[in-house]
Amino acid sequence: MMLTWIVTTVARQEDAAKLAQLALDARLAACVQTESIESRYRWKGEVVQERELRLLFKTTAAASARLQALLKAHHPYEEPALYALQPSEVAPTFAAWVASEVAQPDVAT
Repeated sequence: MMLTWIVTTVARQEDAAKLAQLALDARLAACVQTESIESRYRWKGEVVQERELRLLFKTTAAASARLQALLKAHHPYEEPALYALQPSEVAPTFAAWVASEVAQPDVAT
């Protein structure tokens, strides 16, 4: 099972919480971790330094593109950093858990 970590940053806790909840509700991520970071980058000819929150979404390779599309559609930044990382080794039981949480639930008719 190939897993993918999707990473992005936001400036406000409210935005981090919103993106995390959207991904979890859509079952496109099994887990979202948030951490405070300090970023320095060039933007529109200026060097910017600011506090941000980095979000790490744990998902499957199959759901990666859909998760990135969801994040881009709801991201507060004009040009959000969105990138995917594929861990080289993952415990099989953890990978199975992620896959079970990302999979769509059965719908009773």
